[in-house]
Amino acid sequence: MWRTARRMASTMTTAPPAVPSPASKPALTFDLIAKCSTTRARASLLTLPHGPVPLPIFMPVATQASLKGLTPAQLEATNCRLCLNNTYHLGLRPGQAVLDSVGGAHAFQGWNHNLLTDSGGFQMVSLLKLANVTEEGVRFLSPHDGSPMLLTPEHSISLQNSIGSDIIMQLDDVLVTTHPDPARMREAMLRSVRWLDRCMAAHARPHDQNLFCIIQGGLDLDMRRECTAAMVARDTPGIAIGGLSGGEAKEDYCRVVAAVTEQLPDGKPRYVMGIGYPEDLVVSVALGADMFDCVWPTRTARFGNAVTKNGVLNLKHARYAEDFGPIEEGCGCVCCRPKEEEGALGVTRAYVHHNAAKETTAAHLLTMHNVWYQLNLMRQAREAIIADQFPAFVRRFFAGLYPEKSSYPEWAVNALKGVGVDLMQDD
Repeated sequence: MWRTARRMASTMTTAPPAVPSPASKPALTFDLIAKCSTTRARASLLTLPHGPVPLPIFMPVATQASLKGLTPAQLEATNCRLCLNNTYHLGLRPGQAVLDSVGGAHAFQGWNHNLLTDSGGFQMVSLLKLANVTEEGVRFLSPHDGSPMLLTPEHSISLQNSIGSDIIMQLDDVLVTTHPDPARMREAMLRSVRWLDRCMAAHARPHDQNLFCIIQGGLDLDMRRECTAAMVARDTPGIAIGGLSGGEAKEDYCRVVAAVTEQLPDGKPRYVMGIGYPEDLVVSVALGADMFDCVWPTRTARFGNAVTKNGVLNLKHARYAEDFGPIEEGCGCVCCRPKEEEGALGVTRAYVHHNAAKETTAAHLLTMHNVWYQLNLMRQAREAIIADQFPAFVRRFFAGLYPEKSSYPEWAVNALKGVGVDLMQDD
């Protein structure tokens, strides 16, 4: 699976690489449809090789070419048109040879819509204790037999070319934002730019796969701005903000997203990696981001939790044992709609409660509901942006989650105030 690559120079250039850029004819179109007149929120249409994707969007994570608990048809029924696969896991199993034989991950998993793959580097650093990052790549020990392995920018791209995902990510040098060594953080930022150059040179399918860069730099805004300038100069089809959701304070997260989006061009999609809590999504859209992913809504479903407009409900709680209402009143998902409607299940809270501690059925149903909720939240945000009613949408959203304005999270209040929405102001 894994192979080595040549060692690269350790300096970062500010100009794009000398090799022909795969972004010269990207396999996507990006149409900016509307911008909020108050905040930085945007509504757009991203057209990829496997169809159109309205933005802003939340992308469910199908790590091993499957979303835990759902069939491809059930995921499709949520109106999901872009989900994630994991390069690291697919590279290990079924492996590159199988993916090449079957014709890529779309055919392998029976998914006819768009896919995005990460580079594989994050799992190497976050999940494996014995990993070492050098200019060459990420050296680590196999989780199966302990043998030494190496992931390089070139091989990450080769794996993603075999997977055939519509959006592929560069290999970056990932550090948590709370890393205590500023010198190591700067080294990671500069290396990520150099590794992007190597990824661009190795990309064999720019005609039908879109390589996104990843902006690094921790919580240092000057470093983030320096990295943003270097990445934008390389003119990739889309731009991601990486290294967040790693334990930093929400205030710091918002400062980074705001600083980076302020510097990004209007005509490209903006992806903040690893973000999934509803409040985070809404605030990040207000700050100018378009795309998000996280395992949280599917993982929390397996613990018996339903994500709703009024907060997270733990349906394992005894008070739901005789609650025969839907998981969420007014929800349009297949679980919550009355069973009299065609194709609807009419699931009750009592039924989920009954199964939550004993059967996989509850996790299956809650996964369908939670994915629908996340996708629908972004659909509602998009509609509000197009109608230029996004600030009112934000106020309704927070009012639904919190009974009193005094309980609104301070980080969200401050971030939204910075883009013109005062949550504490009386309606």
